[in-house]
Amino acid sequence: MGTVLKALLQQRHLQTVSSFNREYDQLARTLEPELVGGGPRKAQFYRWLAGDVSRLPYPHHCRILQSMFPEWTIAELFEEFSGDPGDLVRHPEPPRSPGIFGRGEMADVEAVFATRLDFIRAMPPQELFETAQQIDMAGLSLNMLCQQYSDSDILRLLDTGTVIRCLFLDPNGTSIRDREIEEGHPAGLLTNLTDTNIRTLERIRNKASPRAPGSLLIRVYDQPIRFNITIIDAAVCVMQPYMPAARGVESPTFVARKSSGRGIFTTFSDVFESMWLDSRERRGE
Repeated sequence: MGTVLKALLQQRHLQTVSSFNREYDQLARTLEPELVGGGPRKAQFYRWLAGDVSRLPYPHHCRILQSMFPEWTIAELFEEFSGDPGDLVRHPEPPRSPGIFGRGEMADVEAVFATRLDFIRAMPPQELFETAQQIDMAGLSLNMLCQQYSDSDILRLLDTGTVIRCLFLDPNGTSIRDREIEEGHPAGLLTNLTDTNIRTLERIRNKASPRAPGSLLIRVYDQPIRFNITIIDAAVCVMQPYMPAARGVESPTFVARKSSGRGIFTTFSDVFESMWLDSRERRGE
């Protein structure tokens, strides 16, 4: 018993981690040279083959797998399969017309999720932030960091030199009260949640070693809320629009990776920097 991926690799005699990663690197050199050497580790690779995974691989792995097996979707590659590998034959579909959008239709967007919950299931903050050296966040209450990421993990990041910039909607401002009304919350609900999250980060910052090379910067802004933005290492941007009368967790989530041209990443990186410049520091009481 294994996955469709396992059977397809057996067809090509690529079922060992070393032979697979040679193929992985060969494709990466053509598609995304920065991914050379970034193939799966041994344990991860054999979990792929066995189907012992709770979610699909990271987007960059998915792009290489899609190139390796263009006739199959990523979800199909990780379906169970117990038959003869020789039975897995799929003829490629004829190429599709580029239509009115052409080849640039996706800009630098590499993944889209229907809701923030779908995104978090695919990319938990424990994995998203694990090796980050810079994290920039702007939104309302920043629950992904404050509620879904532990104190010890934040302290570990600070101890390893990570710079974290957090931009909250001002709990003492007028825009947060407007948002409470728009979402249909009782007065003070988002205000209290945001204030609690800010105080949580202030407490963690006070616990950090004064010798820690990282930093945790906290600021607030008072503007109509439009986006939730998370930028990792000035390379990956997770963006959500705030929808009318809907909580942030229900909004579509877009993941973009910085590219050589001007795409979604650059747009929202600029938005964050503009908001940061217009914000003010939040000091602990």
